[in-house]
Amino acid sequence: MPHSSSLSVSNLTFTWPDGDPVFDAVSVTFPSGTTGLIGSNGAGKSTLLRLLAGDLTPQHGSISLPGVLGHLRQDVALDPDLPVDRVLAIDSIRKSLHRIESGTSTEEDFVVVGSSWDVEERALALLDKLGLGTIVGSIGDLDRAVGTLSGGEAMLLALTAQLLVEPDVLMLDEPTNNLDHVARERLYTAIDGYAGVLIVCTHDLELLERVDSIAEVRAERSGVSRLRMFGGNYQHYRAVIDAEQDAARATIRDAKNDVRKQERELIDTRIKLDRRLRYGKKMEEQKREPKIIMGARKRAAQESAGKLRGTHTDRVDDARSSLSAAEDLLRDDREIRVDLPATKVHPGQVVLVHEDVRIVGPERIALIGPNGSGKTTLLRTLHAAGAEVPWKYLPQRLDVFDESRTVAENVADVAPHATAEQIRGQLARFLFRGADADAVVATLSGGERLRAALARILLAEPAPKLLMLDEPTNNLDIASRQHLIEALETFEGALIVASHDRPFLDAIGPTRTIDLTPIAESAEEAHTREESM
Repeated sequence: MPHSSSLSVSNLTFTWPDGDPVFDAVSVTFPSGTTGLIGSNGAGKSTLLRLLAGDLTPQHGSISLPGVLGHLRQDVALDPDLPVDRVLAIDSIRKSLHRIESGTSTEEDFVVVGSSWDVEERALALLDKLGLGTIVGSIGDLDRAVGTLSGGEAMLLALTAQLLVEPDVLMLDEPTNNLDHVARERLYTAIDGYAGVLIVCTHDLELLERVDSIAEVRAERSGVSRLRMFGGNYQHYRAVIDAEQDAARATIRDAKNDVRKQERELIDTRIKLDRRLRYGKKMEEQKREPKIIMGARKRAAQESAGKLRGTHTDRVDDARSSLSAAEDLLRDDREIRVDLPATKVHPGQVVLVHEDVRIVGPERIALIGPNGSGKTTLLRTLHAAGAEVPWKYLPQRLDVFDESRTVAENVADVAPHATAEQIRGQLARFLFRGADADAVVATLSGGERLRAALARILLAEPAPKLLMLDEPTNNLDIASRQHLIEALETFEGALIVASHDRPFLDAIGPTRTIDLTPIAESAEEAHTREESM
C-alpha cells in the first residue's frame, strides 16, 4: 500500500503563453488522506492538476512528490479496439508472465515482471470491486477489446489502471462524471480505502462530504487564482465561508457608516473654516486691530485650518480605504447566466416520433438507468433520426466543436445571422469574456467545454424547440448547476435529459421517465449465458 506522506508546492507561479496569469507564488501542502479540490469553472483546478502531474511547467516554484503519481483525467475516452490489458497498462507484464510460464522467457522478462507476479489477479479483483466484473470476469477477458463502453464504464476502467500502479499520490479529475448510483458507491468505497495522498477535483457534493480537507481554487479580481486549504469536509468549509461572509458584510456596513461620518465631519469643518475666514476678512476690512496683529492672526488661522482640513481629509481617506478592504473580503464569484430560447411547444404538437419513442407537446422526459443501459445510444439514435421541430443535442463527450478553431468561431458556425456583438454577448453570459472568447477549443477544460457547448446550442438558428441533453451537469460547478436548473424550469419547449444526477432530474420536473434498467439486466443475463456456453 502507498506510504503516508504529503505533496508540497512552494512558490508556484504559472502564466499561459499568451500572458494570462493563473497562479502567483502559491505554496500549499496536500496531506495524507483525501482532499477535495473545488472552485468555480475556469478558476484553474485542472490546470493545477496538470502542473502537479508535470504536464505543464511552472515559470517559478517547485513541486515535491513523495513517490509514484497517478492522474485520472476528466472525460476519459477509450479506443474501442484496444485490449483491456493495454488500457490497464499491464499488457507487457502479461506477455512476459506468459513467456515465463511457458518456459520461453528471457532475462528481460523477469525484469519486466519485477514484483508484479499477481498483476492479473489484482486487476480482476479491482475490476470486480468497481463493478466491471460482468465485462472482464476472467483472466482471458483481459485480452478482449474494450468495445463500446459507456462513459461511466470507461471512467472506472481508467481508474482501475491508476490503482494498479499503487501510486503514493492519486489525482482524480471529476471521477463521478457519468457514473450511476451503484458505480458511485463503489468509487466512494475505493476512495475510502486509499491510504496515500488523494486529491479529488469534483463538484459531487456527496463525495465532498467524505473528504478530510478542502482545497479551494478561487480567481481573484486581478485574474490570478489563489489556493486556500480548509480542514474538514465540504459542510465545514461552507460553514467557515458563510461565517466569513457574514463578518465581511458586517464590516462593510460599519465601514460605510464610518465613511459617511468622516465625510460629514469634513463638511462641518469646512463650513467652520469658511466662517472663520469670512470673519477674519471682515475684521481686516474694518481695521479694528493693528496690522501686525491681524497678519499674525491670519497666518495662525491659515495654519490651523490647513492642519484641521488635512486631518479630516486623511480620516475620510482612511475610512474609504477600510471600506475598500472590507469589500475585497466579500466574494463576487463569476457565475454563468443561462437564458434558454423563448421557444414554445404547444400541447398536442408532435415533436418527435421514432419507433417506441413519441413526444407530443412540451414533454420533459428523463432517461434513467445504470451505466451501459443504453441512454446515450438512445439519444444518439433520436438525434440521428431527427425531429418534427428544430432540435439541438448536447452529447456526453461534448464532441461538437472544430477543435482547431476558437470558441467564438464555433458559435458563429451555428448562428450565421448573429452579429459578432451578439455572439460575444452570449459567450459573456457563459464567462467567455474578452479574450476568453478567442481561446482555441482544444485548450479548454471540461467545465469550459460544457459552457461553450451550451452557448453554442442557445444561439443556434433556428432556436431549438427540443433539447436532448446527455449528462448536462458534468463538470458544472455548484452555482452554475443551479442556474441551469432554473433555466430549464422555465423552458417552454420539449426536453429529453439523460442523467445520473437524480436531484437535478427532480428539480427540472420530468413529466415522464423512461427507465432503461430492464434493458441493462437483459444484456447482463445474455452475457452470463454466453460465458456459460
